[in-house]
Amino acid sequence: MKKITLLLLTFLLCSSLPAHAAVKKENRLWQDESIYSIMVDRFNDGDIKNDLDVNSRDPLKYNGGDFQGIINKLDYIKDMGFTAIRLTPIFDNTKNGYHGYWVKDFYKTDEHFGTIETFQKLVKEAHKRKLRVIVDFVANNTAADHPWINDSNKKNWYHSKQTAADVTNRWVDGLPDLNQDNPEVKKYLIDAADWWINQTNIDGYSLPAVDQVPLSFWSDFSKAVKKEKKDFFLMGIPAENASIDASKYQNAGIDSLFDYSQSKNLRKAFATTNQSFSNSSDTAALGKPELMANFLDNEYTVRFTTDIVNKRQFPGSRWKTALTYLYTTPGIPVYYYGTDIALIGGDIPDNRRQMNFRAEKDLIDYTTKIAELRNTLPSLTRGTMEMLYDKGGMVVYKRVYKEETSIIAINNSTKSQKVILTDKQLAPNKELRGLLEGDLVRDHKDEYILIADRDTSEIYVLTEKSGINVSFIAAMAGVVILAIIFVFLIFKRGKKVKEE
Repeated sequence: MKKITLLLLTFLLCSSLPAHAAVKKENRLWQDESIYSIMVDRFNDGDIKNDLDVNSRDPLKYNGGDFQGIINKLDYIKDMGFTAIRLTPIFDNTKNGYHGYWVKDFYKTDEHFGTIETFQKLVKEAHKRKLRVIVDFVANNTAADHPWINDSNKKNWYHSKQTAADVTNRWVDGLPDLNQDNPEVKKYLIDAADWWINQTNIDGYSLPAVDQVPLSFWSDFSKAVKKEKKDFFLMGIPAENASIDASKYQNAGIDSLFDYSQSKNLRKAFATTNQSFSNSSDTAALGKPELMANFLDNEYTVRFTTDIVNKRQFPGSRWKTALTYLYTTPGIPVYYYGTDIALIGGDIPDNRRQMNFRAEKDLIDYTTKIAELRNTLPSLTRGTMEMLYDKGGMVVYKRVYKEETSIIAINNSTKSQKVILTDKQLAPNKELRGLLEGDLVRDHKDEYILIADRDTSEIYVLTEKSGINVSFIAAMAGVVILAIIFVFLIFKRGKKVKEE
């Protein structure tokens, strides 16, 4: 009897699930990706043999993370729905260069992370899981003690030391600034970039301090690396307060840029409740907003969880709401490691704490759920974007791709909200089927009335009216009948025992 009851309950649940979208993604585009961003040294220690001068208690020294540690967690990343990983620089660094930005040799892996063979294995294992791999390529500077500094034949390989914030060739963080206008420097960097593509089969580069390097160099760089591999991706990371024209970089071959202005708007809107979304949806200044790298925090910023805690809010709820917006608006979501456990942290290096993989099942499950929808619905990654409602922390917007229409409703307020949409905004005689919470809204007198509890989100697809769900009603009836039989049998058995 238990087996029959369980079978019917399973059938009941399956019959109540919304129908899948009719539109399918033909081929994966970069705008379809979602990226799990990893600081290699702080993620996972998979090989203690390379734990050289490691001190896990000192945030300014190597903590032990390595390539093997990432390999060991690829299934974990894949299971959350991510389609790409991004790694901080993997090249050989000077002492205490745990973050990878103090490059001493562009043709070697850092010995703390593992050998090039292990990295090749990492890329191969990622590709088996259909995960693309992006690696930071540092083209702006070298380590302060790089051998080139004292090489008389390379005295023109660096700019003279400047520290003014408005100077393009300044020494960022006191690091020697490479002169990319020097043909030898340009050739060396491009040759090294090409070499790593051919040796390891990576899929893209992220480019720190992209705004501190001449556009002319990036134009030549992008043409060269994209000849080495089809669909190779370049993602620029400007300084946090840099004011740049994204379209100019995209015209120079940098496909995507980290959008700090958008990140600040998102943090302001989602760290607490009842905030306007108007600034968060402004993508008019972006060349190709669908390719911009959208994020809430990264290795340069204070952790978003810290913002939430400072506002005396609950991190789980705030993160869920913020991630819903991040995953359903134009752009590529970049998810900083530790978000899955709501890791907290202040300024550098506190924002680079070790990942510990303790169970945060609720947030991981939610990430997995919205990632599945993003990976399934083309409208969420390729569709047009239209804001339908934005008031008092409640926002509703529409994404349309071919025959598929998605409606995203986010209530980031402290009270329940009602939003009325018209058939002119959507379509007459249809229904909205919720894929997150299972909500169902039918057209009634040319209106769709959305009711959202506080701190909840829903992702709807616009579909034909389903009418009476016969299988659902049959399953319900079956469960009720079995429950009656079950109660009857218990009663009968109890009566028999009493008689004995």
